[in-house]
Amino acid sequence: MTAAVPTNVCIIIAAKNAADTIARAIVSALAEPEVAEVVVIDDGSTDDTAAVARAADDGTGRLNIVRFEENRGPAAARNHAIAVSTSPLVGVLDADDFFFPGRMRQLLAQDGWDFIADNIAFIDAAQAPGAERKVDRFAPRPRLLDLIGFVEGNISRRGVRRGEIGFLKPLMRRAFLDEFGLRYNETLRLGEDFDLYARALARGARYKIIHSCGYAAVVRGNSLSGSHRTIDLRRLYEADRAILAEAHLSGDAAAALRRHERHIRGRYELRHFLDLKNHEGIASAFAYALKHPGALPAIVGGIVGDKTERFRRSRSPAPVALGGTGDVRYLLDAFAVDQAE
Repeated sequence: MTAAVPTNVCIIIAAKNAADTIARAIVSALAEPEVAEVVVIDDGSTDDTAAVARAADDGTGRLNIVRFEENRGPAAARNHAIAVSTSPLVGVLDADDFFFPGRMRQLLAQDGWDFIADNIAFIDAAQAPGAERKVDRFAPRPRLLDLIGFVEGNISRRGVRRGEIGFLKPLMRRAFLDEFGLRYNETLRLGEDFDLYARALARGARYKIIHSCGYAAVVRGNSLSGSHRTIDLRRLYEADRAILAEAHLSGDAAAALRRHERHIRGRYELRHFLDLKNHEGIASAFAYALKHPGALPAIVGGIVGDKTERFRRSRSPAPVALGGTGDVRYLLDAFAVDQAE
């Protein structure tokens, strides 16, 4: 007699104008036997996202669709989904993305964690159909990620395209979130995942990573996550400052978080300077720079870096749209199973 598969996972999907992709995301989540709930938050969509989501229901009673009349942002959407769900494990799936079959089984085979994430395959939108057949199998090689490693893995550098560890999509134990009163920061529309995971790690969360690949991130030029406002950068570095003020961090951990704060603040200063230049003129932009000399290195370095970007070659394998090559790119460096064994 085969033992029943425990259904103890809630998958949260925050969606805005995702009618073209939401069905694939839902179907992939419902296909996982361990998933007890799929909560879709239609975050003020103006297209048929909610109707398409309802049409993807498999009739098992596991799909719950909630609609916000006005857009409230991914943090608010995810917090609401956590509030209306009951499963002891919570995971996030972006509305553009999907799971490869067996993802939950691979994650739940591990023990000793409060958060657990696996490798991500970056797939060009045109390559998404049939992507499962193209993905390599990686040995799990589990390891724990501490706050310093997490923060350092989210400081991007010139010539390295998006490949930060913050892209990982962990399962989270509700008990840990509740014990420390952790939820997404609803003032953030950029880096809300980074902020939540950093606050959890600052409170001692065991964050385990495996190199097995179960998550497909679809790369599209018009992805909402690829755009942000200048104010979003400011709110993110202010969130770093809040962690530094509230958490009792080791010297090394605090230093790493301060480096991230400076990195984000530098991006903000450059964007703010360029906003002033575009909207109020070059004189206003230079007046701001002269009044804030601490911002000058970020502004000058950013402008020079932007001007010379085309002369540098990208060093990161992910996530670049694949342009029909058929290749799959991965977030984590790993050896395929047949290479490692």
